Amino acid sequence: MIRTIPFAPCLRMVLPLAGAALLASCQLGGPARSGYMAGIGPVHKPATNGPHHPPPAVPDDISYWDGDSVSGAPLIRIHRGQQKAFFYKGNILVGVSRISSGTEGYDTPAGRYKIIQKSKDHRSSIYGVFKDRATNQTIDDDVDIRVKKVPTGAYFVAAPMPNFMRFHGGIGMHTGYLPGYAASHGCIRMPHHMSEKFFENVALGTPVIVE
Repeated sequence: MIRTIPFAPCLRMVLPLAGAALLASCQLGGPARSGYMAGIGPVHKPATNGPHHPPPAVPDDISYWDGDSVSGAPLIRIHRGQQKAFFYKGNILVGVSRISSGTEGYDTPAGRYKIIQKSKDHRSSIYGVFKDRATNQTIDDDVDIRVKKVPTGAYFVAAPMPNFMRFHGGIGMHTGYLPGYAASHGCIRMPHHMSEKFFENVALGTPVIVE
């Protein structure tokens, strides 16, 4: 079923970005730690959220895609208050995804943006985990490599960000763990099957409105 819903334009415009801001700077949860990295590596249970991430913490009865047979220019509207992303083709709403946006202190900034990079098998340049070299077990699942040194006998594994769609500095949409609230370092986490549909249907220059 195709649904038509008007979208409200956002008022703030994008400012020019410094080159250093292009680091992929989202991923983990805030002070409460969302458990995002609990599933790094293969998920050894029914994988409903891709090969790297555990299933959402709450049932997802919101996300859907109905846009394969619809034409029209794509546009994405991200509503942080509702924790949802809306995908339009022309003025037709063809998909809705549950999301997890930036937590307090790492807020996903409101504004009008465009897709500036697509990376199918992206990994964070900043966040990840430390694993023990001898046992391959995770010894720290909340690592910011800028502020933590790799312990002796350990190694760093960058956080997986499949279907990464960058739209502002280091911020983009991608597959990620959804704890049921805003928990990322600025990025828009999505269920894997929805990030795949969004990734397949956007191009460089696709508008993204965050409100």
